Amino acid sequence: MYVGIDVAKRAHTGVGLDEHGEVIRAAFTIRNDQSGIQALLDWLASSADEVVVGLESTGHYWLALYDQLTRAGHQVYVLNPLQVHAFQRSGVRRRKTDSIDAVWIADFIRVSNTLTRTVRPDVTMQLRQLARFRFSLVDQIGDAKRKALTVLDQVFPEYETLFSNVFLTSSRQLLAEAVTAQDFAEFDLQEMAALLHTASRGRFGEAKAKAIQQAAQQSIGITFLADAARLELSCLLAQIEFLEQQVAEIDQALEQLVAQLPEQYITSIPGISGVTGAAILGEIGDIHRFPTLEKLVAYAGIDPASYESGQFKGSQVHMSKRGSPHLRRALWMAATAARRFDPELKTYYDKRRAEGKAYGTVMGALCRKLLARVYVVLREQRPYVIRH
Repeated sequence: MYVGIDVAKRAHTGVGLDEHGEVIRAAFTIRNDQSGIQALLDWLASSADEVVVGLESTGHYWLALYDQLTRAGHQVYVLNPLQVHAFQRSGVRRRKTDSIDAVWIADFIRVSNTLTRTVRPDVTMQLRQLARFRFSLVDQIGDAKRKALTVLDQVFPEYETLFSNVFLTSSRQLLAEAVTAQDFAEFDLQEMAALLHTASRGRFGEAKAKAIQQAAQQSIGITFLADAARLELSCLLAQIEFLEQQVAEIDQALEQLVAQLPEQYITSIPGISGVTGAAILGEIGDIHRFPTLEKLVAYAGIDPASYESGQFKGSQVHMSKRGSPHLRRALWMAATAARRFDPELKTYYDKRRAEGKAYGTVMGALCRKLLARVYVVLREQRPYVIRH
């Protein structure tokens, strides 16, 4: 019996088909609570046939159902919604309801001969959850920094040019004392120099303080926004510091989780740190879900998306970007580091860029090369060896 379940927040919809695709249980509702799932398990247990269950990975709402079904010993396939949508297009009628979707899911797992069972151990799921949360925190930090730069651009636009990074420790401590151009122009020069010297551990001093004060005295910053700017920047800097502390805590937790995975070796690949390695492992899960490298490349969404029809052949090829955006982001981060530290990839990057290839095109190729290395290392459970 093939059971298709259309996942939703409050209640799921299930349908049962036999091996010929005939409906043996019409659409029924599965409440998304303990009693509703238990009723489903009782019905499945009463079946004399072998049971195969398919459900879409809709948000996080499938997780509780998946957990209960697998703990009861049922064979469960978690499907990408894109797979089911593509299969639905083979039908003539364009109708969409929860019960119809459940039928399509059940029929898909019935006829498909390319399915691999989803295996998601507890550690892997925790890696994925924390790595995705870390990405969201990093995005919030970036957003807060952009807002802080906007504030400075209004009241002291020249400040940004005085530091290689406005959010250096020395710059942050300085901004805790002064924000507007007028604040810096009136700042005691010796006090500013002492603050910079201490915060930068001797890197900056009186020369930097003089440069800042001269820029402040000639600034075109808006004066009537001073009070609002001080409050806004104070809040933003506090947010950034707090979020960075949370990211550090998550990094530590990710490293501890990765250490629980035996023989993963992913961090032996140049460019893949503990954090990016954790994100990649969390998104891939069981590497044996992907029988070929091409399947994993497609899952990451870094496969080429070309278009041909009749005599027409598209001249531009782009990434499909139809897979996991989180895996693609982690690979991009790893590729950025690898082109600096891996001699082979650095040579490849420099050569392609010298040939006139676009930055994004070359980086996409580096992502694929890195993913190929990840695939081999995880499949063969051995560390990567750098080729000179």
